[in-house]
Amino acid sequence: MTATTQHNRWVPYAFLAPFLVILVIFIAYPLYHSVVLSMKQTFGPSRSAFVGLENFRFLASDPLFWKALKNTTYFAAGSVLIQLPVSLGLALLLNRPDVRGRAVFRLIFFSPSLVGLVFVAMMFSLIFEKNTGLVNVLLHDMSPAFDPEFPWLQQYVMPTLVIAALWIYGGFNMIYFLAALQNVDKQLIEAAMVDGANAWQRFLHVTIPAIRPIATFIVLLSLIGSFQLFDLPYVLLSGAGPDNQGLTVVMYLFQMGWDQQDLGLASAIGWSLAMLLGIFALIYRWLSRASED
Repeated sequence: MTATTQHNRWVPYAFLAPFLVILVIFIAYPLYHSVVLSMKQTFGPSRSAFVGLENFRFLASDPLFWKALKNTTYFAAGSVLIQLPVSLGLALLLNRPDVRGRAVFRLIFFSPSLVGLVFVAMMFSLIFEKNTGLVNVLLHDMSPAFDPEFPWLQQYVMPTLVIAALWIYGGFNMIYFLAALQNVDKQLIEAAMVDGANAWQRFLHVTIPAIRPIATFIVLLSLIGSFQLFDLPYVLLSGAGPDNQGLTVVMYLFQMGWDQQDLGLASAIGWSLAMLLGIFALIYRWLSRASED
């Protein structure tokens, strides 16, 4: 074997080396260290004691963790079952060629996603305020029987967060659906019309199968983003809210890791969340394949 041939054998590894070094330093090692850390009880960054799976046993019996998981699941369900149909409906409307000013409306619906979440949280804290909030004032003007002291941020925390997220991300997801709708084969739609299919039948049997890959991606993206919810309720409620009604899993992780200085328990919470999202992804993938078959 010549020296040139031996040199050429090492060329691919030389190109891969920077990526592999970055992968090991910034991804593989932190993941390994977080697994080890999840099996320790820490007292700040300098003191720790190995406890095995005790952190995970604690989470399984901690009512605060289950409340955080319940709240986060509520928000995720609202994001998928309310936000995505609204986004799809907007995309279907703005995909119609007979709608004038479609570009302007697309910009209007998409623009909330360009605003920072901290600003949105502060804005919605004023919108849902008692007595002087915009929502209560409008509802009271429309129906004087409506109580202007309706406690949105005190007793209806999760519905408020779902509404705020709908305003932020509805237009963002609309863009994905709009791109998918524009790639639907027009010849299939025309063939369905010739066969006598009405608008609902064309949507159900032509449009839905065509946009299913993008819809699957949007659902998974919404689920992952919903279970990572932190900054919106933290700023909107100045914490977890009354009786921890706005407590999410990531907020609970933040409290354990930052306030309690138990980085081991925080790592266990993070891995529990990662495993839960992995299970959701596998279940949803299985359901998607079953529906395709």
